Amino acid sequence: MAIARLHGGPLDGQTLPLDDADLDRLILPYSETQVVYTRSGEAENTGSDDGATEVAFRFEEAEDRLVQDGEGEGDVKHRS
Repeated sequence: MAIARLHGGPLDGQTLPLDDADLDRLILPYSETQVVYTRSGEAENTGSDDGATEVAFRFEEAEDRLVQDGEGEGDVKHRS
């Protein structure tokens, strides 16, 4: 099994299980909208004895307006 490590955006710091470590893009539900993360590098820890394979993904955009804790409403499309 592999894990996705998310960087930036509303899900920054989260990890998610991946069925396919070759994915280039993740589209994830967030509140009443969706957020998009794109792959940002090669898979790490791909050996048989160095833990779960890990793939970094960076925030690309949100499909709708987002309101985060302590912040006002953002633009229709967010980019990092």
